[in-house]
This record gives sequence, structure tokens and C-alpha cells, in this order.
Amino acid sequence: MSQLNLTQVERGADAEQMSDEFGPVIGTLSTGRIAMIWLAANLVVTTLLTGTLFVPGLSWLHSIELIITGTLVGASILVLVGNIGTRTGLSTMSLTKGAFGLRGSYVTAIANVVILMGWSWVQAILAGITVDYMVEQLTGFSNPVLFSVLCQLVVVGLAIFGHAGIAKVEPWLALIILSIMGYVFSVVFSDYSVAELTAIKDDPALGWNTMLVLDVVIATAISWTVLSAEFNRLAKSQKAGVIGSGIGYCLSTILSMTLGATAIGYVALKGLDVNGFDPITIVSAFGFPLAIAIFLSVIATNTMVVYGMVSSILNLSPVKKLRFLPTALIVGAISVVGASWLSMLDKFTHFLTLIGALFVPVFAIMIVDYYLLNRSDYHKDILRGSGGRYWYCNGFNWMAFTVWIAGFLLSFGLSGTAGQLGVTIPVFVFAFLAYWSGMTLLTRKEPTVAVE
Repeated sequence: MSQLNLTQVERGADAEQMSDEFGPVIGTLSTGRIAMIWLAANLVVTTLLTGTLFVPGLSWLHSIELIITGTLVGASILVLVGNIGTRTGLSTMSLTKGAFGLRGSYVTAIANVVILMGWSWVQAILAGITVDYMVEQLTGFSNPVLFSVLCQLVVVGLAIFGHAGIAKVEPWLALIILSIMGYVFSVVFSDYSVAELTAIKDDPALGWNTMLVLDVVIATAISWTVLSAEFNRLAKSQKAGVIGSGIGYCLSTILSMTLGATAIGYVALKGLDVNGFDPITIVSAFGFPLAIAIFLSVIATNTMVVYGMVSSILNLSPVKKLRFLPTALIVGAISVVGASWLSMLDKFTHFLTLIGALFVPVFAIMIVDYYLLNRSDYHKDILRGSGGRYWYCNGFNWMAFTVWIAGFLLSFGLSGTAGQLGVTIPVFVFAFLAYWSGMTLLTRKEPTVAVE
């Protein structure tokens, strides 16, 4: 039993109400509800379009094999971090206080907001480009920047006033999106066989190889792990959180990326121009139903992404309490402005590389700290603003930061080589072992209790 097993009064009786504020919550959602939240959240255009990057760089069948393998590896990290959220009731960035210190967690939270902001821009731009395409086909009017900004304005409004409602309707959105995905698969396989897709000739000149694809797929899971505790702390039990998130994430990712790889394979077989990570390439091949799926997926997912940024900021410190609405308005305004930066799509793979470099070491450190060093048991001192056992050295655990920086540098060092082990897995193993051995060897001093 965790020492952070606070009373219902301390933790708050209503998870949805308390999720807007500092501190732990009591989860109430079943396995099915958690699975549907994760399913809907990751049935999103960015995941689908990531699958379009791999074919014809690698064969269609090999790409799907790597999508499945990378998803399972990445999901194991996501589920482990999410389970800490279920056990403690805390958000992902609040949990970094255990390893990085009460003040050190501010750094990880800022990095998290930067990454989520980037995701919100990418998704809004993709939605805007898709809406622009539909409007242009119907009316002849085209202004992708305008539609990207308008899409993000809708997202911000929902994040501020309707995030609880989005969580409730996400299962229905997931069913709609799944139906449209089924339509796309039916179109592909009514025209071409599996053998014909498998026979698409590889194009090594595109620069993809086995480990690079694995890295990108695992990095996708890492990008979602920053919100894993936010979602899974709403689960009523560890079983509900682990099984629900594992099934929901794996199913949605494998389906979305496989759809992307299959759709771009269809485009190649049709003799059309193959442009990876371009929504118009596949929308023009499959029509408005796919465009509608892209738009709905962005609205549902980006709403939770913007809300996740606000949650990360609100859960920084119990000392200087921030209010939800002003914080959400500021974050929302920045996300709307960034949605006009269309050229960011050209930097998407670099963006995924940055996510992996920043957060693979963080999650390795968090897993070691909670499950091994603290034996799955954080003390309620983690809720303090200063002092206590997570104060370390003036609020920072320099061992965690040293390993984090080393892992970050190692990521970029490995990305510049043609290593057969890739980047993500070696960096995770390095950070895991380095932090575990470093903290084990260190003689921990008695925590300095600061005056509050």
C-alpha cells in the first residue's frame, strides 16, 4: 500500500473536478473507459501520417512488423509510468518530483509543455490543411493558415470549457473514426491484394532502415507517456489502468500507423505521387470521409493535449497556486499563434527525435526511482512545496539531472551514427542503469527541511 494513499478528503472525492487543481485524485473509471480514452486519443492524424513515412522506404509488410514491435516496446514504458499515476493519483509531471526534486520538477514540466505545445501546433496545422482542402474543393477558396488557426481556436475553447465533455464523447468519436478507417481498408483491399502491397519495391534512397523506424514508433509512445499518468490516474484500479491503457494505446497506434502505411501503399500502386506525412496525398485518394476522420481526431486529441499543458503547469507547486482559466487562456493563445507556423511540418521527424532525446531518459529515471529505489511507494512529502525527503539539494536531485543530460547528449551522439541498436533503446538502458547505480552508490544525506 502506497504511503500516498491519502484519505478521500485529502485527495478529493471527484476526479474530474480535482483534475483541474494541484494534488492527487481518486480514479473511478473502468478498464473499458480507460481503453476507450486511449483508443480515441491516439486515433489521430499524426499517428496515421507517421505510418505513411515508412513505405516505400521499407516494404509494407516489414513496416507493419516494426510498427507492432515498436508499439509494444513503447507501450511498456507508457503503462509503467501511467500505473504510478493510478497508484498515487498524481499527474506525470508531479511525479517527477520524486526523482528530480520539488524544484527540479519545474524543469521537466517546462520541457513537457514545450513538447505538448509542439504537438498541438502540428495537429492543428494538419487539421487546417485538411479543412482547407475540403473548402477549396467545394468553393475554390484556400487559406491553410486561416483554417489552422480556426481549428486551434475550436480546440482551445473545448479545452477550457469542454474537456470533461470531450472525455465523455471520445468513445463515440473513436467509433466514428474506426468506421472511417474500416472504409479506407475496404477500399484498399477491394482494389489490391496483400501480395500486391507486399510486392511494392523498397526505396533505400528515402533513408529509412529497421532501427530508424523502430525509434520513430517508440518515440511516438514516449510522446504520449507525458500524459499517461494524467489519463491513468482516473482509473479506479491498477488493473483498469494497466490493461485499459495497454490495450487502448497499442490497438490505436497499430491501427493508425498500419492504416497510414497501407494508404500510402495504395497511392503508390495507383501510380500517384507518394508524399509521406502529407494529409492531402491520402485524402485526395480516399475522399472526404478520411478528411472528416482527420478533423475529428485532431479536435478530440488536441483538446486533451492543450488541457494536459494546463494541467502540467497547475500541478507544479502547492505554494503558488495558479488558477485554471487564466493559465488556460495564456497557453491557448500561444497554441493558436503557433498554429500558423505551417513550415513546422517539414521538421516533424526532427521533432520526434527531440521528444525521444528529452524524455526517454526522464521516464527511465522515473521508473527506477518509483519501482526500484522507492519500492512502489512515494511518501506524501511529494505534495510539499519545500522540505521533506524530496527536497534533496535545495530542491534538486543532481544525480537525476546528470543522468538526464548525459542521456540527452547520448541520444544526439547515437543519432549521428549508423548504429544497429538505434537510439531509443540504448538511451533508455543507459539512463536506467546509470540512475539506479548512481543513486544506490550515493550515501543519501538526511533531507534538509526548509522553512515554509
